[in-house]
Amino acid sequence: MPESQGAPLRVAIVGAGPSGFYAAEALLKSGRDVRVDMLERLPAPFGLVRFGVAPDHPKLKEAIAVYDRIARSPGFRFYGNVTVGRDVPIEALAQAYHAVIFASGAESDRRLGVPGEDLPGSYTATEFVGWYNGHPDYRDRTFDLSQEVAVIVGQGNVAADVCRILAKTVDELRHTDITEHALEALAASRVREIHVVGRRGPAQAKFTAKELRELGDLEDADVIVDPAELALNPESLAEFEERRGAAAKKNVEILRDFAARPDRGRRRHIVFRFLLSPVEVVGQDRVEGVVFERNRLSGPPFEQSARGTGDRVELPAGLVFRSIGYKGTAMAGVPFDARQGVFPTRDARIIDAAGAIVPGLYACGWIKRGPTGIIGTNKPCSVATVASLLADVPADAPPKPGAEAIPALAGSDGRRVVSYDDWIAIDQAEIGRGAPKGKPREKFTSVDEMLDLLGVSRR
Repeated sequence: MPESQGAPLRVAIVGAGPSGFYAAEALLKSGRDVRVDMLERLPAPFGLVRFGVAPDHPKLKEAIAVYDRIARSPGFRFYGNVTVGRDVPIEALAQAYHAVIFASGAESDRRLGVPGEDLPGSYTATEFVGWYNGHPDYRDRTFDLSQEVAVIVGQGNVAADVCRILAKTVDELRHTDITEHALEALAASRVREIHVVGRRGPAQAKFTAKELRELGDLEDADVIVDPAELALNPESLAEFEERRGAAAKKNVEILRDFAARPDRGRRRHIVFRFLLSPVEVVGQDRVEGVVFERNRLSGPPFEQSARGTGDRVELPAGLVFRSIGYKGTAMAGVPFDARQGVFPTRDARIIDAAGAIVPGLYACGWIKRGPTGIIGTNKPCSVATVASLLADVPADAPPKPGAEAIPALAGSDGRRVVSYDDWIAIDQAEIGRGAPKGKPREKFTSVDEMLDLLGVSRR
Protein backbone atom coordinates (compact mmCIF):
# COMPACT_ATOMS: atom_id res chain seq x y z
CA MET A 1 0.00 0.00 0.00
CA PRO A 2 1.31 3.50 -0.78
CA GLU A 3 1.77 5.88 2.09
CA SER A 4 -0.83 8.62 2.49
CA GLN A 5 0.14 12.08 1.30
CA GLY A 6 -1.35 13.99 4.23
CA ALA A 7 0.04 14.73 7.69
CA PRO A 8 1.45 11.70 9.51
CA LEU A 9 -0.77 9.75 11.85
CA ARG A 10 0.60 10.32 15.36
CA VAL A 11 -0.06 7.64 17.95
CA ALA A 12 1.10 7.45 21.55
CA ILE A 13 1.47 4.01 23.11
CA VAL A 14 1.49 3.90 26.91
CA GLY A 15 3.53 0.92 28.09
CA ALA A 16 6.62 -0.77 26.64
CA GLY A 17 5.72 -4.42 27.09
CA PRO A 18 4.84 -7.04 24.45
CA SER A 19 1.38 -5.70 23.60
CA GLY A 20 2.74 -2.18 23.16
CA PHE A 21 5.48 -3.31 20.79
CA TYR A 22 3.10 -5.48 18.78
CA ALA A 23 0.77 -2.48 18.43
CA ALA A 24 3.71 -0.35 17.27
CA GLU A 25 4.66 -3.00 14.71
CA ALA A 26 1.10 -3.18 13.34
CA LEU A 27 0.97 0.60 13.01
CA LEU A 28 4.35 0.83 11.29
CA LYS A 29 3.36 -1.91 8.83
CA SER A 30 -0.08 -0.46 8.14
CA GLY A 31 0.83 1.40 4.96
CA ARG A 32 -0.09 4.71 6.57
CA ASP A 33 2.51 7.38 7.28
CA VAL A 34 2.70 6.79 11.04
CA ARG A 35 4.77 8.23 13.88
CA VAL A 36 4.70 6.09 17.01
CA ASP A 37 5.81 7.45 20.39
CA MET A 38 6.05 4.85 23.17
CA LEU A 39 5.89 6.12 26.76
CA GLU A 40 7.19 4.01 29.65
CA ARG A 41 7.52 4.94 33.32
CA LEU A 42 10.79 2.99 33.73
CA PRO A 43 14.01 3.68 31.83
CA ALA A 44 13.99 0.04 30.68
CA PRO A 45 11.55 -1.28 28.05
CA PHE A 46 10.10 -4.77 27.44
CA GLY A 47 7.79 -5.01 30.46
CA LEU A 48 6.77 -8.55 31.31
CA VAL A 49 9.51 -10.11 29.18
CA ARG A 50 12.22 -8.33 31.18
CA PHE A 51 10.59 -8.31 34.60
CA GLY A 52 8.15 -11.25 34.54
CA VAL A 53 9.77 -14.10 32.63
CA ALA A 54 11.77 -16.27 35.03
CA PRO A 55 15.57 -15.94 34.79
CA ASP A 56 15.97 -19.66 34.09
CA HIS A 57 13.75 -19.41 30.99
CA PRO A 58 16.00 -17.44 28.63
CA LYS A 59 14.29 -18.70 25.46
CA LEU A 60 11.13 -16.82 26.43
CA LYS A 61 13.18 -13.63 26.44
CA GLU A 62 14.19 -14.06 22.82
CA ALA A 63 11.12 -11.98 21.88
CA ILE A 64 13.20 -8.97 22.96
CA ALA A 65 15.09 -9.25 19.66
CA VAL A 66 11.81 -8.65 17.84
CA TYR A 67 10.97 -5.64 20.01
CA ASP A 68 14.45 -4.24 19.51
CA ARG A 69 13.99 -4.38 15.75
CA ILE A 70 10.67 -2.54 16.06
CA ALA A 71 12.23 0.10 18.29
CA ARG A 72 14.92 0.81 15.70
CA SER A 73 12.33 1.40 12.96
CA PRO A 74 11.98 4.84 11.34
CA GLY A 75 8.95 6.55 12.81
CA PHE A 76 9.36 5.03 16.29
CA ARG A 77 10.53 6.91 19.38
CA PHE A 78 10.89 5.65 22.95
CA TYR A 79 10.30 7.93 25.94
CA GLY A 80 11.38 6.19 29.14
CA ASN A 81 11.31 7.52 32.70
CA VAL A 82 7.95 9.18 32.00
CA THR A 83 4.83 8.37 34.01
CA VAL A 84 1.57 8.98 32.18
CA GLY A 85 -1.06 10.43 34.48
CA ARG A 86 1.61 12.16 36.56
CA ASP A 87 4.28 13.64 34.29
CA VAL A 88 1.95 13.68 31.28
CA PRO A 89 -1.80 14.21 31.77
CA ILE A 90 -4.10 12.05 29.66
CA GLU A 91 -5.76 15.20 28.34
CA ALA A 92 -2.43 16.44 26.98
CA LEU A 93 -1.82 13.15 25.16
CA ALA A 94 -5.32 13.17 23.68
CA GLN A 95 -4.79 16.67 22.33
CA ALA A 96 -1.27 16.07 20.96
CA TYR A 97 -1.95 12.73 19.21
CA HIS A 98 -4.58 11.37 16.88
CA ALA A 99 -4.90 8.32 19.14
CA VAL A 100 -3.57 6.91 22.40
CA ILE A 101 -3.20 3.15 22.93
CA PHE A 102 -2.91 1.94 26.51
CA ALA A 103 -0.74 -1.16 26.83
CA SER A 104 -0.02 -0.83 30.54
CA GLY A 105 -0.59 -4.47 31.49
CA ALA A 106 -1.80 -5.87 34.79
CA GLU A 107 0.57 -4.68 37.50
CA SER A 108 -1.18 -5.76 40.70
CA ASP A 109 -2.29 -9.08 42.23
CA ARG A 110 -5.75 -10.26 43.08
CA ARG A 111 -6.26 -10.64 46.80
CA LEU A 112 -7.36 -13.79 48.59
CA GLY A 113 -9.81 -11.77 50.66
CA VAL A 114 -9.26 -13.81 53.83
CA PRO A 115 -8.30 -12.86 57.40
CA GLY A 116 -4.57 -12.74 58.06
CA GLU A 117 -3.66 -12.19 54.42
CA ASP A 118 -1.41 -9.25 55.32
CA LEU A 119 0.50 -10.90 58.14
CA PRO A 120 4.31 -10.73 57.87
CA GLY A 121 5.40 -13.75 55.84
CA SER A 122 2.48 -13.43 53.42
CA TYR A 123 3.51 -12.15 49.99
CA THR A 124 2.26 -11.71 46.46
CA ALA A 125 3.72 -13.54 43.51
CA THR A 126 4.22 -10.18 41.79
CA GLU A 127 6.57 -8.81 44.42
CA PHE A 128 8.61 -12.02 44.61
CA VAL A 129 8.94 -12.27 40.82
CA GLY A 130 9.78 -8.57 40.58
CA TRP A 131 12.37 -8.94 43.35
CA TYR A 132 14.33 -11.76 41.74
CA ASN A 133 13.97 -10.18 38.28
CA GLY A 134 15.32 -6.77 39.32
CA HIS A 135 12.18 -4.66 38.96
CA PRO A 136 12.90 -1.26 40.56
CA ASP A 137 9.53 -1.31 42.37
CA TYR A 138 10.51 -4.46 44.27
CA ARG A 139 14.29 -4.34 44.68
CA ASP A 140 14.03 -3.44 48.38
CA ARG A 141 11.53 -6.14 49.31
CA THR A 142 12.67 -8.75 51.81
CA PHE A 143 11.41 -12.31 52.13
CA ASP A 144 11.81 -14.40 55.25
CA LEU A 145 13.45 -17.44 53.70
CA SER A 146 14.47 -18.72 57.13
CA GLN A 147 11.12 -20.54 57.22
CA GLU A 148 11.04 -24.23 56.29
CA VAL A 149 7.52 -24.56 54.85
CA ALA A 150 6.05 -22.38 52.09
CA VAL A 151 2.54 -22.43 50.66
CA ILE A 152 1.82 -21.16 47.15
CA VAL A 153 -1.87 -20.53 46.55
CA GLY A 154 -2.54 -20.91 42.84
CA GLN A 155 -1.75 -23.41 40.11
CA GLY A 156 -0.73 -21.48 37.04
CA ASN A 157 2.63 -20.82 35.43
CA VAL A 158 3.49 -17.93 37.75
CA ALA A 159 2.94 -20.24 40.72
CA ALA A 160 5.24 -22.75 39.00
CA ASP A 161 7.89 -20.03 38.56
CA VAL A 162 7.74 -19.09 42.25
CA CYS A 163 7.93 -22.76 43.24
CA ARG A 164 10.85 -23.47 40.92
CA ILE A 165 12.92 -20.50 42.10
CA LEU A 166 12.34 -21.51 45.73
CA ALA A 167 13.22 -25.14 44.99
CA LYS A 168 16.27 -24.77 42.75
CA THR A 169 19.82 -24.89 44.00
CA VAL A 170 21.97 -21.79 43.71
CA ASP A 171 24.12 -23.57 41.12
CA GLU A 172 21.04 -24.02 38.92
CA LEU A 173 20.44 -20.26 39.04
CA ARG A 174 23.95 -18.85 39.20
CA HIS A 175 24.45 -18.37 35.45
CA THR A 176 21.03 -16.86 34.73
CA ASP A 177 20.18 -13.15 34.86
CA ILE A 178 18.68 -13.46 38.34
CA THR A 179 19.66 -10.45 40.43
CA GLU A 180 22.64 -10.81 42.76
CA HIS A 181 20.64 -9.80 45.83
CA ALA A 182 18.11 -12.56 45.15
CA LEU A 183 20.82 -15.13 44.52
CA GLU A 184 22.45 -14.32 47.85
CA ALA A 185 19.15 -14.56 49.74
CA LEU A 186 18.21 -17.84 48.04
CA ALA A 187 21.64 -19.28 48.87
CA ALA A 188 20.78 -18.85 52.57
CA SER A 189 17.22 -20.15 52.20
CA ARG A 190 16.01 -22.78 54.66
CA VAL A 191 12.84 -23.56 52.71
CA ARG A 192 12.50 -27.34 52.52
CA GLU A 193 8.84 -27.98 51.73
CA ILE A 194 6.75 -26.14 49.15
CA HIS A 195 3.01 -26.79 48.90
CA VAL A 196 1.35 -25.76 45.61
CA VAL A 197 -2.36 -25.56 46.32
CA GLY A 198 -5.35 -25.24 43.98
CA ARG A 199 -9.02 -24.71 44.74
CA ARG A 200 -10.13 -27.07 41.97
CA GLY A 201 -8.91 -30.48 40.87
CA PRO A 202 -5.82 -31.62 38.95
CA ALA A 203 -7.71 -31.49 35.65
CA GLN A 204 -8.38 -27.77 36.17
CA ALA A 205 -4.82 -26.71 37.05
CA LYS A 206 -3.60 -24.01 34.65
CA PHE A 207 0.05 -25.02 34.27
CA THR A 208 1.39 -25.60 30.80
CA ALA A 209 2.80 -29.12 30.50
CA LYS A 210 6.34 -27.83 29.99
CA GLU A 211 6.26 -25.75 33.19
CA LEU A 212 4.75 -28.60 35.20
CA ARG A 213 7.15 -31.25 33.89
CA GLU A 214 10.12 -29.01 34.67
CA LEU A 215 9.34 -29.20 38.39
CA GLY A 216 10.13 -32.90 38.26
CA ASP A 217 13.59 -32.31 36.77
CA LEU A 218 15.19 -30.19 39.49
CA GLU A 219 18.55 -31.26 40.88
CA ASP A 220 17.68 -31.43 44.56
CA ALA A 221 13.89 -31.51 44.86
CA ASP A 222 11.41 -34.38 44.95
CA VAL A 223 7.82 -33.91 43.78
CA ILE A 224 5.16 -35.49 45.97
CA VAL A 225 1.60 -36.15 44.85
CA ASP A 226 -0.81 -38.32 46.79
CA PRO A 227 -2.42 -40.66 44.24
CA ALA A 228 -5.75 -40.18 46.02
CA GLU A 229 -5.60 -36.48 45.06
CA LEU A 230 -5.66 -37.50 41.40
CA ALA A 231 -9.03 -39.25 41.50
CA LEU A 232 -11.20 -37.54 38.89
CA ASN A 233 -14.96 -37.07 38.76
CA PRO A 234 -16.91 -38.05 35.60
CA GLU A 235 -17.10 -34.44 34.41
CA SER A 236 -13.32 -34.07 34.48
CA LEU A 237 -12.88 -37.35 32.62
CA ALA A 238 -15.37 -36.11 30.04
CA GLU A 239 -13.24 -33.00 29.51
CA PHE A 240 -10.37 -35.21 28.36
CA GLU A 241 -12.46 -36.54 25.48
CA GLU A 242 -12.52 -33.16 23.74
CA ARG A 243 -9.67 -31.36 22.01
CA ARG A 244 -9.79 -28.42 24.41
CA GLY A 245 -9.17 -30.85 27.27
CA ALA A 246 -5.91 -32.17 25.80
CA ALA A 247 -3.67 -29.86 27.84
CA ALA A 248 -5.40 -30.82 31.08
CA LYS A 249 -5.10 -34.50 30.22
CA LYS A 250 -1.36 -34.07 29.68
CA ASN A 251 -1.02 -32.32 33.05
CA VAL A 252 -2.78 -35.15 34.84
CA GLU A 253 -0.50 -37.68 33.13
CA ILE A 254 2.52 -35.74 34.40
CA LEU A 255 1.07 -35.57 37.91
CA ARG A 256 0.45 -39.34 37.84
CA ASP A 257 4.07 -39.85 36.87
CA PHE A 258 5.11 -37.70 39.85
CA ALA A 259 2.84 -39.74 42.15
CA ALA A 260 4.49 -42.99 41.03
CA ARG A 261 8.02 -41.79 41.77
CA PRO A 262 9.78 -42.90 44.93
CA ASP A 263 10.97 -40.34 47.45
CA ARG A 264 14.64 -39.96 46.58
CA GLY A 265 15.51 -38.17 49.80
CA ARG A 266 16.33 -34.89 48.17
CA ARG A 267 16.79 -31.68 50.11
CA ARG A 268 13.48 -30.11 49.13
CA HIS A 269 9.98 -31.42 48.56
CA ILE A 270 7.33 -29.96 46.24
CA VAL A 271 3.85 -31.09 47.29
CA PHE A 272 0.78 -30.66 45.09
CA ARG A 273 -2.58 -30.25 46.83
CA PHE A 274 -5.99 -29.94 45.18
CA LEU A 275 -9.58 -29.01 46.02
CA LEU A 276 -8.59 -26.64 48.82
CA SER A 277 -9.59 -22.97 49.22
CA PRO A 278 -7.82 -20.75 51.77
CA VAL A 279 -10.17 -19.31 54.37
CA GLU A 280 -7.65 -17.83 56.81
CA VAL A 281 -3.94 -17.16 57.19
CA VAL A 282 -3.20 -17.76 60.87
CA GLY A 283 -0.48 -16.57 63.21
CA GLN A 284 0.19 -14.20 66.10
CA ASP A 285 2.85 -11.80 64.84
CA ARG A 286 3.60 -13.53 61.55
CA VAL A 287 2.36 -16.36 59.35
CA GLU A 288 2.18 -19.68 61.17
CA GLY A 289 -0.16 -21.58 58.88
CA VAL A 290 -3.05 -21.51 56.44
CA VAL A 291 -6.55 -22.85 57.07
CA PHE A 292 -8.18 -24.37 53.99
CA GLU A 293 -11.69 -25.56 53.29
CA ARG A 294 -12.00 -28.78 51.33
CA ASN A 295 -13.94 -28.41 48.09
CA ARG A 296 -15.90 -30.54 45.70
CA LEU A 297 -16.46 -29.77 42.05
CA SER A 298 -19.88 -28.79 40.76
CA GLY A 299 -21.13 -28.15 37.24
CA PRO A 300 -20.84 -29.57 33.74
CA PRO A 301 -17.56 -30.24 31.92
CA PHE A 302 -15.43 -27.11 31.35
CA GLU A 303 -17.69 -25.13 33.68
CA GLN A 304 -16.88 -26.80 36.99
CA SER A 305 -16.55 -24.59 40.02
CA ALA A 306 -15.27 -25.31 43.52
CA ARG A 307 -17.87 -25.62 46.26
CA GLY A 308 -16.91 -25.70 49.91
CA THR A 309 -17.79 -28.78 51.94
CA GLY A 310 -17.42 -27.18 55.37
CA ASP A 311 -14.53 -29.51 56.20
CA ARG A 312 -11.42 -27.56 57.18
CA VAL A 313 -7.76 -28.44 57.43
CA GLU A 314 -4.84 -26.36 58.71
CA LEU A 315 -1.46 -26.54 57.01
CA PRO A 316 1.43 -25.24 59.18
CA ALA A 317 3.68 -22.90 57.19
CA GLY A 318 5.89 -19.88 57.67
CA LEU A 319 5.57 -18.45 54.16
CA VAL A 320 2.58 -17.81 51.92
CA PHE A 321 2.66 -16.63 48.31
CA ARG A 322 -0.59 -15.82 46.58
CA SER A 323 -0.64 -16.40 42.83
CA ILE A 324 -4.30 -16.27 41.87
CA GLY A 325 -4.13 -13.81 39.02
CA TYR A 326 -3.26 -10.24 38.15
CA LYS A 327 -5.32 -7.14 37.54
CA GLY A 328 -4.67 -3.77 36.03
CA THR A 329 -4.50 -0.54 37.96
CA ALA A 330 -6.43 2.67 37.43
CA MET A 331 -4.89 5.65 35.65
CA ALA A 332 -6.06 9.21 36.21
CA GLY A 333 -8.25 10.32 33.33
CA VAL A 334 -9.08 6.85 31.93
CA PRO A 335 -12.26 4.86 32.66
CA PHE A 336 -11.52 1.79 34.78
CA ASP A 337 -13.47 -1.37 35.60
CA ALA A 338 -12.32 -2.05 39.17
CA ARG A 339 -14.04 -5.44 39.36
CA GLN A 340 -12.35 -6.83 36.26
CA GLY A 341 -9.16 -4.79 36.67
CA VAL A 342 -9.22 -3.57 33.06
CA PHE A 343 -9.92 -0.47 31.00
CA PRO A 344 -13.42 -1.21 29.66
CA THR A 345 -13.50 -1.50 25.88
CA ARG A 346 -15.69 -2.30 22.93
CA ASP A 347 -13.74 -3.48 19.89
CA ALA A 348 -10.61 -2.14 21.66
CA ARG A 349 -12.13 1.34 21.96
CA ILE A 350 -12.22 2.56 25.56
CA ILE A 351 -15.73 3.22 26.82
CA ASP A 352 -16.99 5.19 29.80
CA ALA A 353 -19.32 4.08 32.59
CA ALA A 354 -22.34 4.74 30.39
CA GLY A 355 -20.93 2.60 27.60
CA ALA A 356 -20.08 5.52 25.34
CA ILE A 357 -16.85 5.41 23.35
CA VAL A 358 -14.16 7.82 24.51
CA PRO A 359 -12.82 9.23 21.23
CA GLY A 360 -9.15 8.59 20.54
CA LEU A 361 -8.48 6.19 23.43
CA TYR A 362 -7.76 2.49 22.84
CA ALA A 363 -6.38 -0.48 24.79
CA CYS A 364 -4.52 -3.70 24.04
CA GLY A 365 -2.98 -6.57 25.99
CA TRP A 366 -3.83 -7.40 29.58
CA ILE A 367 -5.26 -3.98 30.41
CA LYS A 368 -7.80 -4.66 27.64
CA ARG A 369 -8.66 -8.33 28.05
CA GLY A 370 -7.33 -9.32 31.48
CA PRO A 371 -4.26 -11.47 32.28
CA THR A 372 -4.83 -14.30 29.83
CA GLY A 373 -2.65 -16.08 27.33
CA ILE A 374 1.08 -16.19 26.76
CA ILE A 375 3.44 -13.52 25.40
CA GLY A 376 2.54 -14.29 21.79
CA THR A 377 -1.20 -14.01 22.52
CA ASN A 378 -0.71 -10.26 22.71
CA LYS A 379 0.12 -9.96 19.01
CA PRO A 380 -3.34 -10.67 17.54
CA CYS A 381 -4.86 -8.64 20.38
CA SER A 382 -2.72 -5.63 19.47
CA VAL A 383 -3.32 -6.08 15.74
CA ALA A 384 -7.08 -5.99 16.38
CA THR A 385 -6.70 -2.80 18.41
CA VAL A 386 -4.74 -1.12 15.62
CA ALA A 387 -7.39 -2.19 13.09
CA SER A 388 -10.06 -0.36 15.10
CA LEU A 389 -7.83 2.71 15.41
CA LEU A 390 -7.07 2.86 11.69
CA ALA A 391 -10.76 2.52 10.88
CA ASP A 392 -11.50 5.53 13.08
CA VAL A 393 -8.81 7.99 11.99
CA PRO A 394 -9.19 9.14 8.37
CA ALA A 395 -6.13 9.55 6.18
CA ASP A 396 -6.86 13.28 5.86
CA ALA A 397 -7.18 13.89 9.61
CA PRO A 398 -5.87 17.31 10.69
CA PRO A 399 -2.23 17.29 11.79
CA LYS A 400 -1.25 16.77 15.41
CA PRO A 401 1.96 18.03 17.06
CA GLY A 402 2.87 14.88 19.01
CA ALA A 403 5.62 14.89 21.67
CA GLU A 404 6.86 18.38 20.84
CA ALA A 405 3.67 19.82 22.38
CA ILE A 406 4.19 18.03 25.72
CA PRO A 407 6.82 19.56 28.03
CA ALA A 408 7.72 16.27 29.77
CA LEU A 409 8.45 14.63 26.40
CA ALA A 410 10.05 17.61 24.70
CA GLY A 411 12.46 18.02 27.63
CA SER A 412 11.38 21.58 28.32
CA ASP A 413 10.36 20.85 31.92
CA GLY A 414 13.82 19.61 32.95
CA ARG A 415 12.88 15.93 33.15
CA ARG A 416 15.47 13.53 31.75
CA VAL A 417 13.62 11.42 29.25
CA VAL A 418 15.40 8.16 28.43
CA SER A 419 15.65 7.56 24.68
CA TYR A 420 16.11 4.20 23.00
CA ASP A 421 19.76 5.03 22.40
CA ASP A 422 20.04 5.62 26.16
CA TRP A 423 18.50 2.22 26.75
CA ILE A 424 21.04 0.60 24.44
CA ALA A 425 23.80 2.10 26.64
CA ILE A 426 22.13 0.70 29.77
CA ASP A 427 21.69 -2.68 28.09
CA GLN A 428 25.34 -2.89 27.09
CA ALA A 429 26.45 -1.92 30.60
CA GLU A 430 24.29 -4.69 32.10
CA ILE A 431 25.79 -7.26 29.73
CA GLY A 432 29.26 -6.05 30.68
CA ARG A 433 28.47 -6.35 34.40
CA GLY A 434 27.27 -9.93 33.96
CA ALA A 435 30.16 -11.23 31.86
CA PRO A 436 32.71 -11.68 34.71
CA LYS A 437 30.11 -13.72 36.62
CA GLY A 438 29.24 -15.94 33.68
CA LYS A 439 25.77 -14.35 33.51
CA PRO A 440 23.98 -12.98 30.42
CA ARG A 441 23.63 -9.69 32.29
CA GLU A 442 23.58 -8.16 35.75
CA LYS A 443 20.59 -5.85 35.80
CA PHE A 444 20.50 -2.38 37.24
CA THR A 445 17.72 -2.57 39.81
CA SER A 446 16.99 1.10 40.41
CA VAL A 447 16.08 4.04 38.24
CA ASP A 448 18.82 6.11 39.89
CA GLU A 449 21.47 3.55 38.89
CA MET A 450 20.33 3.73 35.28
CA LEU A 451 20.25 7.51 35.19
CA ASP A 452 23.62 7.74 36.93
CA LEU A 453 25.07 5.52 34.21
CA LEU A 454 23.78 7.98 31.65
CA GLY A 455 25.34 10.85 33.61
CA VAL A 456 22.10 12.77 33.85
CA SER A 457 19.88 14.36 36.44
CA ARG A 458 17.82 11.95 38.51
CA ARG A 459 14.70 14.02 38.16
